[in-house]
Amino acid sequence: MASETLSHPMPGALTGIALLLPITLSTMAIVLLAPILPQLLHAYRAVPGYEFWVPMILTVPALCVAFLSPIAGLLGDHFGRRRLLLAAFLLYALTGVAPVFLTSLPAILASRVGVGLSEALIMVLSTTLIGDYFTGAARDKWLAGQTAFASLSALLFFNIGGQLGAFGWRMPFWVYASALLMFALVLRFTWEPKGERSGPAGVAAPVADGGFPWRRMMMILAITVYGSIFFYTVQIQASSGLVHLGLTDPARIGLLTSIASIGVPLGTFVYSRVGRWPIRRLLLIEFALLAAGFATMALAKGPTPFLVGCFLNQVGAGLLLPTLLVWSMSLLSFEVRGRGAGMWQSAFAFGQFLSPVVVTLLGRQAGGLMGAFLLMSVGALVGAGIALLAPLRRGAQPVESMIVHG
Repeated sequence: MASETLSHPMPGALTGIALLLPITLSTMAIVLLAPILPQLLHAYRAVPGYEFWVPMILTVPALCVAFLSPIAGLLGDHFGRRRLLLAAFLLYALTGVAPVFLTSLPAILASRVGVGLSEALIMVLSTTLIGDYFTGAARDKWLAGQTAFASLSALLFFNIGGQLGAFGWRMPFWVYASALLMFALVLRFTWEPKGERSGPAGVAAPVADGGFPWRRMMMILAITVYGSIFFYTVQIQASSGLVHLGLTDPARIGLLTSIASIGVPLGTFVYSRVGRWPIRRLLLIEFALLAAGFATMALAKGPTPFLVGCFLNQVGAGLLLPTLLVWSMSLLSFEVRGRGAGMWQSAFAFGQFLSPVVVTLLGRQAGGLMGAFLLMSVGALVGAGIALLAPLRRGAQPVESMIVHG
């Protein structure tokens, strides 16, 4: 059997970096344009319904990711991950830069649908390729690194968008051309993977449950939607909380919120040290941190304790995201990894969409934003209770005997 095993490139740090950088494009799709939203509203104020349509320039890509990620995963499993990823970079650059030259609002919105489609492909396929190339602790490290990169890039892109916005609302759209650099890195440092699962003596191992672990993945996806609602609450609502506590300077609010958000990459760093702990223990700690953070925020009488609560919450969020992603990837064999990664990204995006809706509804029941935070704390404690009672275990890492050039 040894003579039949084909040699293959060993993935190294440059392969990991090439697949880590694309996750920043999902952050860029929204955060880069947030500082120029007032300019866009002013530019298209003559368009009927502009108050509704203009903000969709920011949000349409996220909705596309939510709906299209499962399809992106299926396409990757069928046609090959790498070639689709390379095509997605080109589409992202083309449609991302298009508003520099477009004048009508419908045309700009159409280009943003293209950004969302390419973003879904990029997020799903780059994550899938990390799962293809790396195993064990190395896989955990690179998957967790996606969370840290996405969080840190949000701070960078917000500032870049603000600086470029001083030259007009069209200028930040040029940054989308950076996808061409990522195209070059993926082209140089990756290859089309092929996986072959094998059992003892090289005999192909059967794939259980029709090839896809539906029951266990459904449980992870449900927890992911639930956890994603908590993950985005602080990032979306922290500034409103600070205004409620008496701060009025937008620059100071932005700075303080950014400082609190450092908890996310810190949580990801902690995960890199404890990520092999049992899933039950990790989820208990993560939901407990979320609950403690929300409770501290809800009971705060000033900005400082409020920010302490935000920071605690974000540490828990930074731990939770890689836990759920790595857990789901541990269940998936090569043949269905793209499909599973797409379903997970879709679940996470739906949680992002639901987060402000849930907070608004809770605020109506609890008498305002601070009351909503207190109810969110109770909800996080429910998550900890589910972690205690649910049958949680990692998947057995599938044995993939080779990853070769396509």
